[in-house]
Order: sequence, then C-alpha cells, then structure tokens
Amino acid sequence: MAREWGITTKDNPCQGVRKNREKPRDYYANDVVWAAVYSKAPQELKDAMDLAYLTGQRPADVLMMRKDDVEGGYLLVQQNKTGKRLRIRVNSDGEANSLGKLLHQIAERNSKLVTSYLIVSKTGRRMTATMLRKRWDEARKSARLKATNDGDVALAKRIAEFQFRDIRPKAASEIEDIAEASILLGHTKGDITERVYRRIGAIAQPSK
Repeated sequence: MAREWGITTKDNPCQGVRKNREKPRDYYANDVVWAAVYSKAPQELKDAMDLAYLTGQRPADVLMMRKDDVEGGYLLVQQNKTGKRLRIRVNSDGEANSLGKLLHQIAERNSKLVTSYLIVSKTGRRMTATMLRKRWDEARKSARLKATNDGDVALAKRIAEFQFRDIRPKAASEIEDIAEASILLGHTKGDITERVYRRIGAIAQPSK
C-alpha cells in the first residue's frame, strides 16, 4: 500500500549486500480507465486527479498545494522528495490555460470555505493522504464493479490495477516533447523520464 502511494522508507544499510535495481512500473492508464474512475469520484478527488495530471506532480506535493502558491502567472511548486523548485504556467497567450482554468474552478468551489489549500474536503479540511486514499479506493471499486456488471472483464482488471501514482507517468507519457515532460516532472535528465515515466510508444506513421 505504501508503494502504491509513493511512500518510501529507508532501510538500514547492509554491508556486502547489493540491492537489485527495481524494475520501473509499466502501467499506463488510458482515457477509458481514467474516465471510468473519474466518473465515480467525488468532486475533491476529481480536483486532485486533474491537478496531479496537469502539473505532473507526486500525490504528496499535490495535497500540499495552496492558493497562495499561484503568483505572477505561475503555480509555484517545491517537490518534497527532491527539493526541486518549479514554476508551472497558468496562462498562455494572456489567457488562462487548462491549469489556470482548473485553479479558478477550485477557487470558486472553495470560496466559502476557510482554507488556503486547494484539495480539501467538503467542509474545508485539508485532504490528507489517508483521506485521498479512501476516496480513491471507493471510486476505483465502484468503477470496477460497473465494468464487471457490464461484462467487460478486461476493463475491470485494468481499473483494479490503476493507482493514483500512475497519474504522474500518464501526464509524462502524453506530452510529446520529452524535454518538456522532464521539466514538468522536475527531472534533470531526460533519460529518467523516458525510462521510468514514459509508458506509451513513440508516434509512428503506417506503412502506407
């Protein structure tokens, strides 16, 4: 469960023991799987999914985003895991882009709540990892049951495998420019993005 949500622990070092390099997870949540879970999600989970996708950030960083992080046409991010600082544009050509529009919608929904955080419960309580996990598990279970009842066993299996942390590589995979994807994810080398986070193949033309 900790691994699913991107939580890491530090083991005591053991001399003479070389740890095997973990094989990168190779799961891609296509739009059908996304829509199935999204349709069963409460609004606060939809906001978290959208914010995670548009920013390409880890779950823990998404939950810590605040309205006062929006400054000078950017969403300011400091990644908890790496300390990397990012400025993600919220405007394009003088108008709000997809992220800017999402932030405006969230601000409107939270306008009557006493909170500075973007992802909150209906009562304005900051969303914790536990709260998000519960909502995610419930939405995923509901989506899986619907697919099963509809007779689509393959889709039900794909839905069951979908983890919230798969949203970050989905974002990376759907940006054509690997350099842009690397910047958004906060990587200093494009090969990390390519090896770990790009989970769909290159675009190719048919033979005729």
